[in-house]
Amino acid sequence: MMSFIEDDDVYLVTVPGWGGSGERHWQTYWEKSYPLAWRAEMPDWLQPEREAWLAALSATLASCPGQVVIAAHSLGCHNAVAWLLSRSLAERRQLKGLLLVAPPALPIAPEIAGAAGVLPPGAQLPAFTGFDAPWLQTLPCPTILVASHNDPFCPYDSAVMMAQAWGVQLIDAGHGGHLGDTAGLGAWQAGQKLLQQLMLG
Repeated sequence: MMSFIEDDDVYLVTVPGWGGSGERHWQTYWEKSYPLAWRAEMPDWLQPEREAWLAALSATLASCPGQVVIAAHSLGCHNAVAWLLSRSLAERRQLKGLLLVAPPALPIAPEIAGAAGVLPPGAQLPAFTGFDAPWLQTLPCPTILVASHNDPFCPYDSAVMMAQAWGVQLIDAGHGGHLGDTAGLGAWQAGQKLLQQLMLG
């Protein structure tokens, strides 16, 4: 496993998506390998509500005493973007960089959510309250977006559209699917290189 460059001034905050991130998720590997890693815990991983998720992320970042790089996955990307675009200039300065991995196209269609395998049997599909559309404004910090061509949550042209609207660098991840728990990425060294680029930038 590649070890992170240690920088006492930079915290890694992981922001998982719908359902959270399990033991096989690259975010979990990263949290174990970087000493200043924090996970933003949401009040309800299975029934996302934007205002509640935004408040939870805000509380996590407010607790970090130094600069932060966020590594977000899936719906967590839209949570991170909403935080960034709703903060004051002083608060934004805390964020040194943002890594957005596999943001879904919004809204998430019920048939896509139902086929994702996130919910336990018999559980109600979430309404994804507040996650009706992406916030499409230029992002005021260095940002890298990673997307694949066969992500069931996001057609690649939608990822291109989001990257252009946010004014961020787009990395083509080939045919890696949703780049989450089942993608077999392990510690995802290619992603770590992108993260280090943001930490050192």
